[in-house]
Amino acid sequence: MTETPDNVVLPNDVNVALREAAAAYSNWGRWGEDDIFGTVNFITDEMRRSAAALVTRGVAISLSQSFDSLGPQTGEGRRTNPIHTMINHGLDAQFGRLPWPHGFGGSDDVISMPLQASTQWDGLGHIFDHGRAWNGRPAGEVVDSFGDHLTGIETVKEKLVGRGVLLDVAGFLGQDDELADGYAITAGDLDRTAAHQGVEIRRGDIVMVRTGQLTRARREGWGTYAGGAAPGMSFGTAGWIHRNEVAAVATDTWGFEVRPNEFENAFQPLHQIAIPHIGLFLGELWDLDALAVDCARDGVFECLLIAGPVPFTGAVGGPVNPIAMK
Repeated sequence: MTETPDNVVLPNDVNVALREAAAAYSNWGRWGEDDIFGTVNFITDEMRRSAAALVTRGVAISLSQSFDSLGPQTGEGRRTNPIHTMINHGLDAQFGRLPWPHGFGGSDDVISMPLQASTQWDGLGHIFDHGRAWNGRPAGEVVDSFGDHLTGIETVKEKLVGRGVLLDVAGFLGQDDELADGYAITAGDLDRTAAHQGVEIRRGDIVMVRTGQLTRARREGWGTYAGGAAPGMSFGTAGWIHRNEVAAVATDTWGFEVRPNEFENAFQPLHQIAIPHIGLFLGELWDLDALAVDCARDGVFECLLIAGPVPFTGAVGGPVNPIAMK
């Protein structure tokens, strides 16, 4: 890994920045014109075997937030928190309202939620650039009212397993273990954090970047956690992501990249490069706090990460309960 300077100069105009980044970092055609996996192609079976060897203590740490009505969503963009209701329940059994014989009883439930309400992956059909989806396909040929016909989240249900690396940028650079809202994490920040932790970023890694914003939200309340100002990845890290050939990047924030975004009149410009051009899977709303504590305790910032999404057919994103094993 070559150390990256902080002085990545971004153009003032977001349209210029997008054009330049798309030309410089596009992976279109890299794995063939029919490819549907993007950067997950970097994860090989040998890498998974090596990652499995990292499990020495047998410790399993969930990186998922809760899926309930008390979550962070505000309804912006029609994203709401999960609604949990029961079909059958204990009172039905107690008072004999169920149709089954010889006292048989049970309970069933239903969840209604946007698939990106809590800890989740952004799939390759989630974001387009000027009407183009991953690998240059017309967006309408990929996703229509029936869902994502090519790159639905179910296509990676068993692929997002490999070496996970935590970059606790908040623990290294933050004040009181947290980065301030609006802090743009640079490529140099990522490299210095990795060097400080003594961990190397390798091709095919699933990189987890902790900002500490979730820690703050737990202490102070959700506030504008979902969609408001946040620390996050700078647009300038697109080159770092592309150069290091990582398989995926996940953060403990709602939107992965720094908010407010670094350009006027922009909305999530790093998404617009990372997903349709680089072919990168983005993890959002991950809970990295317990993992950070464990990594700091034993000095090991790598793990076997098992993070397959729930395979909803044709979905452009999907909930996940990532498990870090050490």
